[in-house]
Amino acid sequence: MNITFNIYYKSKNGNAKKFAEEMIKSGIVEEIRSKKGNLRYEYFMPLKDDNTVLLIDSWEDQAALDEHHNSETMKKIIELRNKYDLHMIVEKYAKDDTDMENNKKFIRK
Repeated sequence: MNITFNIYYKSKNGNAKKFAEEMIKSGIVEEIRSKKGNLRYEYFMPLKDDNTVLLIDSWEDQAALDEHHNSETMKKIIELRNKYDLHMIVEKYAKDDTDMENNKKFIRK
């Protein structure tokens, strides 16, 4: 079962963007992407909110996520979150393998 999180990092003074930039520049993002079980790790910014960054973070299963959470990499992430005084809103999604037939007419490829 794949697990995906939408993590909204909230800040003041553009700190969420600075956090994401430092995560990328420091190599932490590539470190996470190279971990066994990581499927996606990408940042996005809302068009009208300079103080929020969305992270889409996806893992093969809970075991891979648990391993990540117990890693040295996670300690680095927590340090940066504290440095930039970020607050988080987290949404969790599990892959739903139900038939997509009913939805296909709404998807433009």
